[in-house]
Amino acid sequence: MITRRFLTKTFPILVVTSLILLVLGYVTPSIAKDIRIGMSAAFTGPSRGLGIELFRGSMACFAQVNENGGLFGRNIKVIAYDDGYNPVPTIHNTIRLVEEDDVLLLFNFVGTPTVTRMLPLLKAYNAQRDLFLFFPFSGAQPQREGPYGEYVFNLRASYSQEIDALVNYLISLGRSRIAVFYQIDAYGRSGHEAVLKSLSKRGLRVVGEATYHRGTAYDTSMQPQVKTIRSSSPDSIIAIGAYAACAAFIRDSRDAGLNFPIANVSFVDSENMLKLLLKTGAQTGTDYTANLINSQVVPSYDRTELPAVAEYREMITRYDEMPPKSLTQQPYERHLYSPVSLEGFLNAKLLVEILKRLGPDLHPKIIKSVVESMKEYDLGIGVPISFGPNRHQGLDKVFLTTVEEGRFVPIAEREEREH
Repeated sequence: MITRRFLTKTFPILVVTSLILLVLGYVTPSIAKDIRIGMSAAFTGPSRGLGIELFRGSMACFAQVNENGGLFGRNIKVIAYDDGYNPVPTIHNTIRLVEEDDVLLLFNFVGTPTVTRMLPLLKAYNAQRDLFLFFPFSGAQPQREGPYGEYVFNLRASYSQEIDALVNYLISLGRSRIAVFYQIDAYGRSGHEAVLKSLSKRGLRVVGEATYHRGTAYDTSMQPQVKTIRSSSPDSIIAIGAYAACAAFIRDSRDAGLNFPIANVSFVDSENMLKLLLKTGAQTGTDYTANLINSQVVPSYDRTELPAVAEYREMITRYDEMPPKSLTQQPYERHLYSPVSLEGFLNAKLLVEILKRLGPDLHPKIIKSVVESMKEYDLGIGVPISFGPNRHQGLDKVFLTTVEEGRFVPIAEREEREH
């Protein structure tokens, strides 16, 4: 029987002994807990494919690391919450991740309207602790400039860079009457502004524009927007939106006889957009995929000569982990490969390297200096990654694609074949 007197006498001895054993390495410290990473993304709603595919790609990388012993004996655990691509849930999710889940960092947040609304919260938390958002799925400017840029590290190129590449390509095709179709929120306005600036540099202007509301589903008629755009007599369109709404706009544009180039930025999720258009085309006998152009911020998932792409294809086949059903709720047909899941994989791969460089203590106070010291890091995609005190964006490269035989292919490869 253990008496109070026994405990009083022996407890100090047990404490001292445990400390000695801990120093000598005989007791596993509490640091062996999971490395908790917080994610808020759209897992439900019309844009759920973005969050699901980004999650799948990231987990393919993390699952491999965990199966091989984790980092410093600790598993990487992604704590993910659904925000439906709406800002208010994103704010609540961020607070929960920081204050209840005590995550080391935030990761893979999806969307400009959601990210821009949580940035002030991120800045406020940094007055008390070192907290950073890594690799959001957004190319907008607010997380790339003051007063919030110092708290965010981006991997992907910006929307300005994507749109500049699209404008340059359209002009090379002899198209100069460019109209804009965009989502009427922070994301769409960011892209709209980038189009204006890109055209202005070339002495051109937007000839027409139309908008739609965030969350618009594919079965929505876009005929009013098509009519508005058509009245400006454009010869090409740049769309800044999500895949369901952009697919609906493309469908109704083609049905109205507007068969000139329509270009989208990477956020649209080209694979899910293409899936909708191919399905409708099979039902109506109409080709909705001709003259589609898409900018991407990762190389083609078919470029298996790139080590990271080959690894991605192997890992996402081996570790095909879907988000919990409690998050997704709605049916979703995953893709074998996609630019979004590839981006998620690359995000995770780079984050693992950063965590390795932090060392076993994983001290938040040195995260900023560790990342900013990364120079010319080879991620395995043929383009080196660099960060710095005045550079919180790792990549500037933009890849242009188009549809050929029912799938997106790099424009550069198609042009090489044609010549």
